[in-house]
Amino acid sequence: MYAIIRTGGKQYQVAAGDTLKVEKIQGEVGDTIEINDVLLVADGDKVTVGQPVVDGARVTAKIAEQGRAKKVLVFKKKKRKGYQVKKGHRQPYTALVIEEVAV
Repeated sequence: MYAIIRTGGKQYQVAAGDTLKVEKIQGEVGDTIEINDVLLVADGDKVTVGQPVVDGARVTAKIAEQGRAKKVLVFKKKKRKGYQVKKGHRQPYTALVIEEVAV
């Protein structure tokens, strides 16, 4: 059984036992969260597609880690003008362990 969920403006395919990194969600490590934005649930040959979400479907997950991704460097330069800027960015993320997919 797997589901397609929407969180942080992105869609993910998840099943029980999966680990995935999503945009930062408020909470402490070890907290259990419930995601109700389930777009599709597939159980063998039975596929339920929501319009836009599946009524009564939920995905339960546990927060495994709160962290920041690797640094991305942003470098801007204008030739012959003496202008250059170097910036770095680290996107915060939340690592989730999917515990249950329920309809």
